[in-house]
Amino acid sequence: MSRICQITGKKVMVGNNVSHSNRRTKRRFYPNLLNKKFFLEEENRWVTLKVSAAGIRTINKKGLKNALKQAEEKGLIKIY
Repeated sequence: MSRICQITGKKVMVGNNVSHSNRRTKRRFYPNLLNKKFFLEEENRWVTLKVSAAGIRTINKKGLKNALKQAEEKGLIKIY
């Protein structure tokens, strides 16, 4: 699975390393992703998601069920 948050959709960004002499070389900025298990009380089971730190905050704010529903509508996850 690629480095994409399943809740927010954050993914790898591309930028430049800039040296003191101002030479630019390509680099990648990775999102802060974690494999985390959440307990889905409605279905009485555990769900494992690859989420960013911002995704965990979103789940804490909206609730797991609402966050999963919105991620499914955006097309970030198919089944959870």
